[in-house]
Amino acid sequence: MANSNRNKSTSKGWLWLMGIMIVLTLLAATAAMLFQYHHHNKIKGHSGQQQALEPVQSVKKAKDTYDVIVVGTDPEGVAAAVSAARNGLSTLLVDGRNREIMGGLMTLGWINSLDMNYSTSKNLLGKDDVWNKGYFSEWYAKTEGDSFDVNTAANAFYDSVKNEKNIDVLMKTTKIDPLLSPDKQAVQGATITLENGTTQVVKAASVIDATQDGDFAAASGVAFTMGHEDIGDPKSKMAVTLAFRLKNVTPEVWKLMANRLNGDDDVNSGVTDVSVYGYKEMSNYPPLNKERAKMRGLNMGRQNDNTVLINSLQIFGVDTFDPKSVQEAFDIGKKELPNVVDYMKKTFPEFSTLELDATAPELYVRETRHMQGEYRLNIVDVCTNTDQWDRIGFGSYPVDIQRISPTDSGNVVCKPKQYAIPFRSLVPQKIDGLLVVGRAASYDTLPHGSARVMPTGMAEGEAAGAAVSLAKAENKTFRQLSASKESIAKLQAQLNKQGMEIQPMSIKPQPFMEHKAYEGLKTALMLGLASGAYDNNFHLDDAANPKRMVNLVGGSRKMKPDAFTGDVNQAIAKLDNPDKISLTLDQASYTLTQALGIQATVAEAQGKLIEKKLLTTATVAGIADKQKLTNGDTYMLIRDVKIGVTGKP
Repeated sequence: MANSNRNKSTSKGWLWLMGIMIVLTLLAATAAMLFQYHHHNKIKGHSGQQQALEPVQSVKKAKDTYDVIVVGTDPEGVAAAVSAARNGLSTLLVDGRNREIMGGLMTLGWINSLDMNYSTSKNLLGKDDVWNKGYFSEWYAKTEGDSFDVNTAANAFYDSVKNEKNIDVLMKTTKIDPLLSPDKQAVQGATITLENGTTQVVKAASVIDATQDGDFAAASGVAFTMGHEDIGDPKSKMAVTLAFRLKNVTPEVWKLMANRLNGDDDVNSGVTDVSVYGYKEMSNYPPLNKERAKMRGLNMGRQNDNTVLINSLQIFGVDTFDPKSVQEAFDIGKKELPNVVDYMKKTFPEFSTLELDATAPELYVRETRHMQGEYRLNIVDVCTNTDQWDRIGFGSYPVDIQRISPTDSGNVVCKPKQYAIPFRSLVPQKIDGLLVVGRAASYDTLPHGSARVMPTGMAEGEAAGAAVSLAKAENKTFRQLSASKESIAKLQAQLNKQGMEIQPMSIKPQPFMEHKAYEGLKTALMLGLASGAYDNNFHLDDAANPKRMVNLVGGSRKMKPDAFTGDVNQAIAKLDNPDKISLTLDQASYTLTQALGIQATVAEAQGKLIEKKLLTTATVAGIADKQKLTNGDTYMLIRDVKIGVTGKP
């Protein structure tokens, strides 16, 4: 009987415990729903009351030594500093661009609309959830939403920092130079030039470079590629933008914009409570400087004072490391903008009362350096939704390659559902004591078109801050940490505690990965020769033509320029309408021999390529119709040539 009573008592205890757990779970879910509801609805109808900027208080004098120095007060740097401090590290957050407020590109470049990494699931409100929560979600909850007032954003960043007792802040510094070990193989701190011109040496076991362009890492001797260098075009990089502000954007104007854009059939345009995207007709604006400036459709982010910030005026040929070139870009933009606004007013009646108010203090620079890290994220990783064993964050934003010249249209290479950012992409080759986060991390130029967005960079910053703590605890270098599955598992566990939700991926393969020409497509992607746009349709089964083959082979020259000694255009010199006729295997082979400087007739070309191991019999056998090649067939031919001349697919 006693045992029976004890069993009943135990059963009741378990029932009570289960009941309490269910209640707590429901309360947590309700709280989350209320938070999301509040955050979603607080943005409706901006109040017209803009927050005053809170002055950032710098320490009077930095300490001589810290556990970690975070260089750069852009969002990635704030995330890194907060994460490091919360992991118990003494942290110096220092800005090297003579700034007075935090937030960098968001708050001084006036890019106040977020490119979000939406996940494949919905939140409690039935809206798209996001990858990479953690500190990003904490900051985001303090703002107006996907577009935000820059004062709100700057104050939210500073609010995070000032409440962390382990962080010292040093603003308005003008230069930060690395302090290197005697063998120049490790970073040991920084020499900081203050506003008054004096310098201070600050030592630290670790430094996180959160500058937009990897400035500190480059000065430390870290290897980079520049712009589109990795796809054979070192002189090209995406356009910069001078954001501008319009005033008199009243609620009535907002309604008129919504009536136009929410009522059309264009899925790529629309108006929310805080954002406007559309007006693609603005790309028809005739610039004063046709060689250096070009408008695109309008991206507007709403402010709390009846103004909007617009990210749409692109400027080309800017050396962002040269102050004179940067000033020239400002001059070009400021000269162009009055005409831009006049064009807007004449073209769209709802803009008739708007006025140009100001331009951003800093340029929006999309692309400069790409670090050579322990792992280099590539375009196949992104387009195929690849997981990584050392994942520390995720991306899902489309691979958006903006114009590199006024005559270029830009393109969307693909739209991933989810891909992992590896910790190894934050670890530079050779130089120890240093991590690099943000758009200068170790990505090829094409995946950078997706991974460069702020939420991804903030996830990297948070991971870097936690990694410094782990490296200190385990007495390991970042390189050793990046090679240890046990250490990375600890880092991932810590990031999960911080709310990051770093779990193995479970995304189905993309349909194009099942195509017989998939291996050829991978080669074409790596060379920057294929685009699938937002629907990931690479048109592998569409018919190719001789003109397209010439363009494809011409673009392939970058794989090894000295191997392409011929004139590819000679392959179609005697053809009528080469863009309208079918591409045969013989003609495709002839195009390749012409480009490679191999003497051969159309009939001989295929045999010559096989003889020189530039074409395999397996590829030939895989072509279903040798009189009518598809795009997929041509990619397989390019793959064979690449293996033949470089030894790599």
